[in-house]
Amino acid sequence: MSPLARMLALPVRAYRLVASPWVGHGCRFQPTCSAYALEALQRHGAIRGGWLALRRIFRCHPWGGQGYDPVPGADPDHERHSDAG
Repeated sequence: MSPLARMLALPVRAYRLVASPWVGHGCRFQPTCSAYALEALQRHGAIRGGWLALRRIFRCHPWGGQGYDPVPGADPDHERHSDAG
């Protein structure tokens, strides 16, 4: 992971340690937004991974989506099935 991606991952890790236990486990998506953000940063770097994480966080609201939503490139079988339909 690049130094910039590591720096962007710090607030996510802090959220997981400090705030996440208080917020509860009512995530709408799988993987959770924090797990998604860390994987996106690791897989795609600071710029694209940060954009993917931010986009996911903005979709996490009562009128947003839900369900299985992996980081692009993480689950080729899921991408292959969603492209076919």
